[in-house]
Amino acid sequence: MSNAPLPLINPVPLPLDKELVLKVIPMPADTNGNGDIFGGWVMAQVDLAGSVLPARHVQGRMATVAVNEFIFKQPVRVGDILSFFSSVTRVGRTSITVQVEVYAERFRSQGQYVKVTEASLTYVAIDDEGRPRPIPR
Repeated sequence: MSNAPLPLINPVPLPLDKELVLKVIPMPADTNGNGDIFGGWVMAQVDLAGSVLPARHVQGRMATVAVNEFIFKQPVRVGDILSFFSSVTRVGRTSITVQVEVYAERFRSQGQYVKVTEASLTYVAIDDEGRPRPIPR
């Protein structure tokens, strides 16, 4: 078996209009029955990454209220270095919507990236009783 890097499908540059908010490497315990990374694990990481920018605005408790869109573009594999980029797309009175894009740097193709997931999520600022509250301006 050759140790040559596998060719990437559609390698892309990393986004310049979003902020890097999380980097993580999935491990064997995160796999599904096919040996790829379980989609639910990816979704949890996207939710964590998506909360970073809203937390700066909300200045307190918040909750995920909607996953508006979630697209798995390519599988994630054990050992991929995942980079999560986010940007705020909307700020309302009590809620914030963000776009998250996930890029994989494949274990054998270091320095080249492929977009594996993109999502849109909405978070709402909440008070101590869990009720929506205004976002500080």
